[in-house]
Amino acid sequence: MTVKFSLDTRSKGTPFAHYWEHCVGSCHAIMGTRQDWRNQLKKSHSDLGFQFVRFHGLLNDEMSVVKRNQDGSLRYSFFNIDSIFDFLLSIGMKPFVELGFMPEALASGTTTCFHYKGNITPPADYDQWADLIRTLTQHLVDRYGLPEVRSWFFEVWNEPNLKFFFDGTQEEYFKLYRSTCLAIKSIDSQLRVGGPATSINAWIPETIAFCKNTNTPLDFVSTHHYPTDDPLWKNGGLSLEEFFAKFADEYGSYERGILHKMTSKARKEAGDLPLYYTEWNTSAVLPDHVHD
Repeated sequence: MTVKFSLDTRSKGTPFAHYWEHCVGSCHAIMGTRQDWRNQLKKSHSDLGFQFVRFHGLLNDEMSVVKRNQDGSLRYSFFNIDSIFDFLLSIGMKPFVELGFMPEALASGTTTCFHYKGNITPPADYDQWADLIRTLTQHLVDRYGLPEVRSWFFEVWNEPNLKFFFDGTQEEYFKLYRSTCLAIKSIDSQLRVGGPATSINAWIPETIAFCKNTNTPLDFVSTHHYPTDDPLWKNGGLSLEEFFAKFADEYGSYERGILHKMTSKARKEAGDLPLYYTEWNTSAVLPDHVHD
């Protein structure tokens, strides 16, 4: 069968935004120290035009960011973060900084996610958490310069509305967001901070209302959606294992056009704030055959 296409290049066209080029997601931060990862990211940037990269686990213990001394004091090391961010800038990319998960030295519990055991509990001491964020932010400004860091995005946590990514309540997330945001803004008020980085477009009106009522800055709204996420609307309080055990069949069923429907809803809820989908795809599950 032969299919013919025709294109009138003389007619007036309209701009087509390449929104997918803005940011790409990439596993967890420590992978950024591997040469094969760097080779692949460099190629994806040059061939596909990605501008930012976002990954989980920037503050995980495997990154060696925070350790507690025998006397109870904390010591910081940003060596691995520097190595990764140095590389990103060297190839013309920037980090979309996802702040998480919780370093064990600061964690209020032991609940973890993924094979690399990212701690998903709130901080035991919000003053110590804020000091880490403040110190890291100042370090980034000192190393890369204020104009550069102002061009980045700082996103607080990942999918706090799901039990398997945040072992806390909505109120606890808002407390975490405010603590993190104010720590970053104490270094420079023009640094961009946002959230709630939720799954299934959740908590957007609530986050905006919280920030307005508490005079907490919110520079952008971020959220996630996959068409296979529909069951999460009803079952987001389950653990990852419980969810797939009970709703494996339902997970593959979704409404046609759901991405357009939900992004339109989120765009309306975000109002005048910039809206970023920091995760989206045909499915959130990597081995899902729908990717083929």
